[in-house]
Amino acid sequence: MTEFLAAFALFVALHSIPAVPAIRSGIIHRVGRPIYFAGYSTVSILALIWVFASALAMDYMPLWELRPWHAAVTFVLAPLGIFLVIAGLLSANPLSITLSPSLALGSVTKITRHPVLWGFAAWASGHIAANGDLRSLLLFGGFAGFALAAIPMIEKRAKRRLGSAWTDLAAHTSIWPLAAYSKGEQPMIDMPMLLAVLMTAAMTAWLLLAGGHGAMFGADPVAIFA
Repeated sequence: MTEFLAAFALFVALHSIPAVPAIRSGIIHRVGRPIYFAGYSTVSILALIWVFASALAMDYMPLWELRPWHAAVTFVLAPLGIFLVIAGLLSANPLSITLSPSLALGSVTKITRHPVLWGFAAWASGHIAANGDLRSLLLFGGFAGFALAAIPMIEKRAKRRLGSAWTDLAAHTSIWPLAAYSKGEQPMIDMPMLLAVLMTAAMTAWLLLAGGHGAMFGADPVAIFA
């Protein structure tokens, strides 16, 4: 437990401290952008591996008896989460996390203006029910909580960075998924969303039907239906 808490604390710190603009810009100024992103990515991946390894090293302590419907929850939430993460990263979205520098709003922002964070939370939450043990609750619950807790910070940073433009952009989106529908905002399928659907379908098929999940994590998600 102690090792897991230390690993998760490092993971949170690596994704919180560099998010402070003054700290991030100071590090980039000293080492340069390419070295910063290469080093940050490497350390983040190593920290994530440590988190999973320390969680798997914990004693298995079941919290509830697994039923087929528990796996069904994961089969719904995990692909939905993967879709939102991929669509969010590929879509233009100055209000939240994205790989696109455009100031326009991609269609997925009509679902929520924080698709990556909500997607990560959905993916993590879906894995809690299907595992039903303490270490999974701590691991995936921690990931989901961290993702949702980051939303207020991202909101504050976007407001400060965009100024008055934030109000105009945010008027077409919502923090809560699908809440923008009440304002008449409806997403249309654009290229990032289409790519996200295709990539999610391919990834899900590989993980569930081609043994990908078992090869990577040593567990077959569909075995509970056997």
